[in-house]
Amino acid sequence: MKDRNHLSNVGLSHEVNIIENGLIDIPMLQLLQPDGTPHDDANVPDISQELATKMYKTMQYIRVLDDRMIAAQRQGRISFYLASTGEEAAAVGSAAALTDNDLIMSQYREQGALAYRGYTTEQFMNQMFSNEKEPNKGRQMPIHYGAKELNFMTISSPLGTQIPQASGYAYGQKMAGEEAVTICYFGEGAASEGDFHAGLNMAAVLNCPVIFFCRNNGYAISTPADEQFAGDGIASRGIGYGIKTIRVDGNDIMAVYAATKEAREIALAENCPVLIEAMTYRLAAHSTSDDPTGYRSREEEDKWRAKDPIERMGAWMASKGWRDEAEDKAFVDNMRQEVLDELKRVEKVPICPIEEIIEDVYDTPPWHLKMQLEELKTHIKKYPQAYPKTSGRLTNG
Repeated sequence: MKDRNHLSNVGLSHEVNIIENGLIDIPMLQLLQPDGTPHDDANVPDISQELATKMYKTMQYIRVLDDRMIAAQRQGRISFYLASTGEEAAAVGSAAALTDNDLIMSQYREQGALAYRGYTTEQFMNQMFSNEKEPNKGRQMPIHYGAKELNFMTISSPLGTQIPQASGYAYGQKMAGEEAVTICYFGEGAASEGDFHAGLNMAAVLNCPVIFFCRNNGYAISTPADEQFAGDGIASRGIGYGIKTIRVDGNDIMAVYAATKEAREIALAENCPVLIEAMTYRLAAHSTSDDPTGYRSREEEDKWRAKDPIERMGAWMASKGWRDEAEDKAFVDNMRQEVLDELKRVEKVPICPIEEIIEDVYDTPPWHLKMQLEELKTHIKKYPQAYPKTSGRLTNG
């Protein structure tokens, strides 16, 4: 394989081994071992204590947020949730390697990247409760975040649609002469969509400064990776499209940070795409609508719990004298209280008036939408017990 297909300077060999049946064997970059100690030959990034602490605390915060919001869904307070438990390092480590000018196009398990950029607990709650303070006016289902001020594109439900969009946006960044890239997150399951292939080929041919970041967490809902593809993961596809590619331990936040930082530098300097495959594991259910006990064992999960990304980084920080267990506990306790307090407060915020449902598409709502709105109002008035929140927001009769 040509050298142009591989990242350098992050401890990864340029060699790609051809094995049986033409398959390739791609090595994985890992800097920290599961116990937090660096590998003997590891070139761990020389980051500041301030940056390391922000990364570490963001992962802790997301773990707290996920736990609390799963409980809220079980209590019927929100309708749906997707946790990133076990995958926090992939989102947070990559986001930390970007600049605020870089655009993030997410799938639906990158709340860590959004929190790292400053999305507040109140904003998370407004979105998940679909209230009148949410920028999208409550029209998205929970966890479909978006924040224009943070350069975070609003998430959409269909899998993979953001991949060709990321290529197009990055092409625009290049044409405008911006010193910025687009990062596009997706899971290995989404890589089975046609949009994945269209997006990667477009980026490779048009030389778009985009980072394709695949979280390979082992499962596409209940379908394990070995039933999704016969090749060597997703990294081999990047090589096939002529894209610079690296596979990284997705539970090693320092390896993720190092890979993404260099990927960004290469994408900008050479105006080209880079593919990162982060090997991780979804410890939580796919969503609150999923029961993973039906398709995987407790023993399998326990093997990955021993590789917990938060504990790994915490151990590394402790070895540098940057972590205090008492402060850790106090921070987590404070975050639990903050999330709970905001949840209780925000769930009382009203939803948008029903009239706004036909706004924002046409300058003036057409007659047929107005007619449908009146029919909806009549229906809600007839069955107010079925729409307790909505019925209280009816206006104009």
